[in-house]
Amino acid sequence: MSRKSPSSSLRCPRCGAEHPLEERFCTRCRFPLVYAGYEKIDPEYTRGELIRVAGGRNQAEAELIQNLLLEEGIPSILRRTAGFDVPDYLAGGPRDVLVAESAVRAARQMLLEADLAPREQAPTRARSPLFTAAVVVAVVAAAMLLVFLLWSVLPSG
Repeated sequence: MSRKSPSSSLRCPRCGAEHPLEERFCTRCRFPLVYAGYEKIDPEYTRGELIRVAGGRNQAEAELIQNLLLEEGIPSILRRTAGFDVPDYLAGGPRDVLVAESAVRAARQMLLEADLAPREQAPTRARSPLFTAAVVVAVVAAAMLLVFLLWSVLPSG
């Protein structure tokens, strides 16, 4: 099975509009562009708003995740993670990997299988203020008991 080589133009996988190589997003629908002739993109995965499915610690790691998604026919876009602006190192800092709403389930499944999905932490139960107060009282009482015992054991003067 032969695959077409990428052309010298870009195409929007959502609306099909052609764009020059200098563009990165479709001027009609703002979706990330791919090389024209790249037949692996599944049009089913281009509908809806962009949603974060993974993140990379840096540009290179995020691009690896992006390329793995593309091999499954899922187009994605990288975005600098909010709050991490590293102007001196343009490729430094964490990146978010976003896909269209219709591709979220498939992307997360693929990332789970590749052991690249963000780990879901077990939900932690919030401690009640009463529990916190009881712990503080117990610690203060233990400290006072220790001081009292040391005071009564040590010889005075």
